Amino acid sequence: MCGIVGYVGKDNAKNIIIDGLKRLEYRGYDSAGIALIVNGGIRTFKKEGKIRNLECELNKLHLFSNIGIGHTRWATHGEPVDTNAHPHSDCSGKISIVHNGIIENYSELRKELISKGHRFESDTDTEVIAHLIEEELKNSPSFFPAFIKAVRKLKGSYAIAAITVYEADKIFVARKDSPLIIGIGNGENFVASDIPAFLSYTNRALPLDDLEVAIIGKDSFQVFDIKGNEKEKEPFTIPWSLAQAEKAGYKHFMLKEIYEQPRAIADTISGNLPWLKGSVPLEGINPKTFNRVQIVACGTSYHAGLIGKFYIENFSHLPVEVDLASEYRYRSPVVDEKTLVIAITQSGETADTLAAVKFAKKKGAKTLAVCNVIGSSVTRESDQVLYTYAGPEISVASTKAFTTQVVTLFMFSLWLGKMRNVLKDEKVEELLHELMELPSKVEDFLNGEKERGTVKEIAESFYKAKNALYIGRHVNYPIALEGALKLKEISYIHAEGYPAGEMKHGPIALIDETMPVVVVATKGSVYEKILSNIEEVKARKGKVIAVTNPECREVKEKVEAFIEVPEVNEFLSPIINIVPLQILAYHIADFLGYDVDQPRNLAKSVTVK
Repeated sequence: MCGIVGYVGKDNAKNIIIDGLKRLEYRGYDSAGIALIVNGGIRTFKKEGKIRNLECELNKLHLFSNIGIGHTRWATHGEPVDTNAHPHSDCSGKISIVHNGIIENYSELRKELISKGHRFESDTDTEVIAHLIEEELKNSPSFFPAFIKAVRKLKGSYAIAAITVYEADKIFVARKDSPLIIGIGNGENFVASDIPAFLSYTNRALPLDDLEVAIIGKDSFQVFDIKGNEKEKEPFTIPWSLAQAEKAGYKHFMLKEIYEQPRAIADTISGNLPWLKGSVPLEGINPKTFNRVQIVACGTSYHAGLIGKFYIENFSHLPVEVDLASEYRYRSPVVDEKTLVIAITQSGETADTLAAVKFAKKKGAKTLAVCNVIGSSVTRESDQVLYTYAGPEISVASTKAFTTQVVTLFMFSLWLGKMRNVLKDEKVEELLHELMELPSKVEDFLNGEKERGTVKEIAESFYKAKNALYIGRHVNYPIALEGALKLKEISYIHAEGYPAGEMKHGPIALIDETMPVVVVATKGSVYEKILSNIEEVKARKGKVIAVTNPECREVKEKVEAFIEVPEVNEFLSPIINIVPLQILAYHIADFLGYDVDQPRNLAKSVTVK
């Protein structure tokens, strides 16, 4: 959560930082601010609300600076008002910092600093960092030793960028449990919470690891451990372009990313074929050394994990547990050297998922990350990584990241089944062939929707509903959960997802003539069961919206509205069935006039626990 951008170089830092903040606004949009070193002093500008408010104020001024830091905020400590916006300064106004994360011991640090005469202007935990550096500077020969001493006293999570008039040509940064990446240019360098902030200027990046600090100049960068020992690190080249992160004519990023799914799925299949085919080994993952699998994830990734459980248990006969990463380490899970822990995260920076991986490793488990972002924290922490190749996902509501996670888990389960001699090579090839046909089938559905607008029409009929129920069975039960989540997070309509068989154990009491019930009713082993569940809804006068296949006449005759998707193998059906539910949520939110890409109270990457 929150976005940090810093620049030092030859051009106007103001313009570059504002541009970078706009590209990170999905990380937080309660308030924004910027600090620039101008004529030997620090000028700070902060505004409540979205970045455009800050930009409007800055456009009135003619400022030039070749160094600065900026921040877009998702509020944790203190309301989203101007005084709580970052950057924050020390008493002298000669130090300015931005911060992402939570300083857990800020209260005791604040009391100590106040007793020493420091004056605080905000309600944030972040401000203590600036004052702490100021205090340490009293007994340090220069700024950097004071910066390190201050950082060592912090407990919690942080990504910090600081500038000071004492060394007006450098940015000082530190990281623990919150992402921070150096962008390496030509005569200019950058620092940011995420790559899109500087991708229009350079495609060379160097992610910081936990408990690392760095000094960034326009022509140099140095990385140190928390004790001040210099480290050698090599940058990497970012494999996607800024154009992939632009809207490309779509009204919202979410809609663009929904329509990018055929390509994302195809890229994920081709990117992971080498290890599935055996030409590239999955180093560190030996199926003969573990006897159970645990999956840890949050939100949408958790729903992908629930589908992964179906895949792994069916294709490899290994028992699988799926945990919300935020609860995993608190329930004393049975995890040891015979456990494989799979962590699923789009960003690779989800704090709870990262903590779960570290916990599992301490217990001796092997860890496997399913992730979309090269060089992210979870990819560096895990024993092995499977990438999802979705490309940049900007909208807060995840779409293509989800479908590519499910594809990756499907492929991994085939590999496990083959390696454990549960699946014969012929069966693997058969399932793989069906998987490779999936991108074109998703594209066929999307092209049909673009032409006919069936889902949009349904959304227009139901967008005024106050509540909704989503139900599914077997491998599509998690799709009911994910469909309901999509509706909740962008339209603010209360929605619940349930396994259809559980409906009569409570949720059926909610159904009346005002309640839309979205049913995943495609062909499969539980098709007759789901028909019975539709009858139960109809008997209570519920309004049924069904996702079904073209030949499913029994469904169409019973429901108020239906969406046809191409028939695929039952195990692959979640990947195509979620697409119309993503579109349904999108259009409902759009009809309601909400900000689809930046829903209230949410941020793209949850980097606090």
